[in-house]
Parts: sequence; structure tokens; C-alpha cells
Amino acid sequence: MTDPVTFETRDGVSRIAMDDGKVNLMTLAMLQALHDAFDRAAEHELPVLLQGREGVFSAGFDLKVFASGDMAASHAMVRAGAELALKVLAFPRPVVSVCTGHAFPMGAFLLLASDVRIGVEGPHRIGLNEVAIGIPVPSFGIELARQRLTPAWLSRTVTTGEMFSPNDAATAGFLDRVVPQPDLERSTAKVLEAVRQIHLPSHATVKPRLRGSATAAVRAAIDAEITLEAYQANQGRRDAVRLPGNS
Repeated sequence: MTDPVTFETRDGVSRIAMDDGKVNLMTLAMLQALHDAFDRAAEHELPVLLQGREGVFSAGFDLKVFASGDMAASHAMVRAGAELALKVLAFPRPVVSVCTGHAFPMGAFLLLASDVRIGVEGPHRIGLNEVAIGIPVPSFGIELARQRLTPAWLSRTVTTGEMFSPNDAATAGFLDRVVPQPDLERSTAKVLEAVRQIHLPSHATVKPRLRGSATAAVRAAIDAEITLEAYQANQGRRDAVRLPGNS
């Protein structure tokens, strides 16, 4: 099996690419690989580019793990995802995410944690669909969304599981700009050139000033809610999870 995440430093940017050959499921292996990639990026102290494969940024957490009833596995996967989102939210260098297609949770959480989000036009869906498939949106995800989404759109996606087109996702706050597929490479290069000009020490100073309350809220939500004890206590509720293709 090839690595689901690749890392390289090129042209003054740490580049992290997700490609599991399918839909970039946020399995524990994928999440651990992303943690490792961001740790390597932190050592280089450069802006970061995060992107998925063509047609999909990420299909989110592996629902089969939830549906299996293995609470230890579910807890490990979600905890790794939550800690990754927090790492990106507080990352001391600019993080540019290129949403190359669909972005379901946990992919949408990574967009919410990034500094600049570029989307591509197409029949893609982006949002927090948990309640539509039998899963309450985790509190850490709500806190991530609260600091980026406009209130009306936040309520729509969190409480009804509504997913949005790229243009609506930009209006909501999941994305900052949406470009046609042929313009994606050029537009991304332009954004990367801009972030390379940022005074990076100032960026590292101002980010916690801006996001201090959000990172504290995400940290508190993780510690209070994503524990193995809590998952074991809620084991009986996981039979509500609906896998894709199931009614």
C-alpha cells in the first residue's frame, strides 16, 4: 500500500498532498500520516499547502469504523482528527488548503482550520452532514465552524446536515474563493506567492491573538467529549449510523 500522504518542500512551501487512491477517507492511518506531515512542516517553518486528489478533498471519517461498534477504534480515529484540526488551527505558519472536490467531515474541519481556502468549481458538496447520517456533530467541530461560518449557514449545516455547492460554501465561510478547474494551478500559485511575502514571525504572533478563544474552546471540547469513557458510555447510540447507499 502506498502512503496516503506525501510531503515535499518546494519553492519555499511545504506541500502536503492526500491521495489514498479512492476518496481520501480519514482513517487512523491517514490522520497519523497528516500529523507526521504537519510536524515535518513545522520543522521547516514555511507556509503549508494542503490539497487532496482531483475530485475530492476528503470524504471525511471512515463511517465503517463508527458502524462497527468498536468504540476504542472510533475514539482513536476521532481523537486523532480533532487533534489534527487543532494543530492546523494553531499552526504558526500560513496554511493554504486547496479543496479539489468534495469535503465531508473531517475534510471540512480541516478547511475550517486553515488560513486560506481555495475551492474548485464543479458538482462537489461541502459541509457538515453528520446529523443526516445519524451522528451528532462533535463539539470541537462546532467550535471550528463557529469561528469561520456565518451564523445562518452554520445553523443550516450543523442542525440539518445540509451540504453546499462550492459557491454556496464560499458564501457560508468554508471557502475563501472558488475558481474554474483550468485556473486552479495558476490561482493557487498566486496565493502561495502572496503568503510567501508575509512576515512570518508576525503571522505567528497574531494568530494566537486572533484564534486564542477558538483554540481554547476546541481544546476544551476535545478533552471533555472525546474520551474513551464517553465513547463507551454512548456505545448504544452508534447503531444509528447510516452508511452511504443504505436507507
